[in-house]
Amino acid sequence: MQRLLSNRVFRLVMVSDFLQHTAIWIRNMALLFYVMERTGGDPVAVALLTVAEYVPIFVFSVIGGVLADRWNPKRTMIAGDLMSAASVGVILWLLTKGWWEAVYVATFVSAVVSQFSQPSSARIFKRHVPDGDVSAAVGLSQSLISLFLIGGPVLGTWVYQNFGLFFSLEAILCLFLFSAGILTLLPHDRGREDRGETSLSYELAAGLRFIRSNKVLVRLMIAFAVIGAGVGLIQPLEVFIVTHRLGLPKETVQWFHAAEGMGMLMGGALGAVIAGRMEGRAMLSAGILFLSLSAVGEALSGWPLLTWGFRFTGGFFLAFINISVGTFIIRRIPEAMVGRVNGLVTPIFTGTLLVGSALSGWLMVWIGLIPVMLAAAAVIALALFPSAGVRVGAHLEETSVASPQTRSE
Repeated sequence: MQRLLSNRVFRLVMVSDFLQHTAIWIRNMALLFYVMERTGGDPVAVALLTVAEYVPIFVFSVIGGVLADRWNPKRTMIAGDLMSAASVGVILWLLTKGWWEAVYVATFVSAVVSQFSQPSSARIFKRHVPDGDVSAAVGLSQSLISLFLIGGPVLGTWVYQNFGLFFSLEAILCLFLFSAGILTLLPHDRGREDRGETSLSYELAAGLRFIRSNKVLVRLMIAFAVIGAGVGLIQPLEVFIVTHRLGLPKETVQWFHAAEGMGMLMGGALGAVIAGRMEGRAMLSAGILFLSLSAVGEALSGWPLLTWGFRFTGGFFLAFINISVGTFIIRRIPEAMVGRVNGLVTPIFTGTLLVGSALSGWLMVWIGLIPVMLAAAAVIALALFPSAGVRVGAHLEETSVASPQTRSE
């Protein structure tokens, strides 16, 4: 851990991530409250914010992964922050002209840019963080995300309520500019970039061939998709666990969300410490098993404190799963394929999560709350089967990756 914390590249990326997460959560809360005030709480208008955030994951994630493999990762990350800052500046100008609908553009542009920046960040870790420190690096990154899941809504709400929309947007603009400035301190990237000889479609096809040719990677992606479906079944029902099962007011659901965020924070921190001593497949299997069991406990519990504990446990072991998958991608995927693999994992998980969420309400009406929660736990447990063949420490071969020179011959 000490060696990781002394790694200048890791520290710079973490500071940049901190600034970006701060900007994102100020944006999330400011735009949510502003749209609700502007539309009188119109649920369709509020839902459009979610649409603007999730649509780019499906449309741009794979493309962003391919381009992240082609482009210089340092320049891509800096350009992403500058584009986010520029979009906020344009939106500020549009708001002065009375075009309040421009706030949707802020969410959309930020979500699009993140589909390019995240794979580039993984490539930076791949290049500059030693293999032995990757799990700890992923764990600390996970802890940072979890910290903002807990404190981000509070921070964003405080900024908006005390200073209003325009100050919030100005703060977001400055934070993205500061983040870009921090990233300029990263070392110059070595190696050849901007591989213009090959087309986008060719490199995407090469990425798909690479994934299909590696059974370990296919198993991991299947496991991650199954977990997403199970988590998707659970998420919309959490408020009904609080109101129907525990008999508490709906407003208390925030404390159970906080429990999950605290669990992810603690799980990420512990995972960062023990990752070097615990075999990766064991961490992944433990995460899946206990996430499933926590869903069972949450469904059957009638005591608020016990339910809170199960929610904390679920978040704790979900962090283990995220660390295992993130470590696998950074350590075991060839650098030339990191962006494309990252770009495919995200929409697969998000897609199955949304499918599960879409079905959960209908299933609850059909078979009831507890049966759906138990079914979700069973779905998550099914991920143990494909994950059993995943060796997180196994290097993948690059035999399926054709170089530009090979193609031109």
